[in-house]
Amino acid sequence: MSTDLHPSIVALVSLAANIAANHPKQGLCQVDRLKACGVSRAQIDTVIEIARHIRDEAAQQLDASFDEACAAHFPKAANKLAAIAVAEGGACCTPTPSGKSCC
Repeated sequence: MSTDLHPSIVALVSLAANIAANHPKQGLCQVDRLKACGVSRAQIDTVIEIARHIRDEAAQQLDASFDEACAAHFPKAANKLAAIAVAEGGACCTPTPSGKSCC
């Protein structure tokens, strides 16, 4: 049994990882590979949407965690960071803006 992944799967994972990690090259070279493998624009767009959603969700959670920790340093002062909207989600995964699941 072979454990090699199809090149299109590797390119999709790489594209998503680059986007989610805010890599400076953004995984753009993977888009050409995906097109060459016959992956549709709609499928590529779905991967991009999910990767951006995961990246943005992680940033929001980090911001909320930072705000909480920072507020602990100023327990009696007004918490100006609380005025900055940070989305909080109880679930491990929330849908993307178009309703796609990232889980």
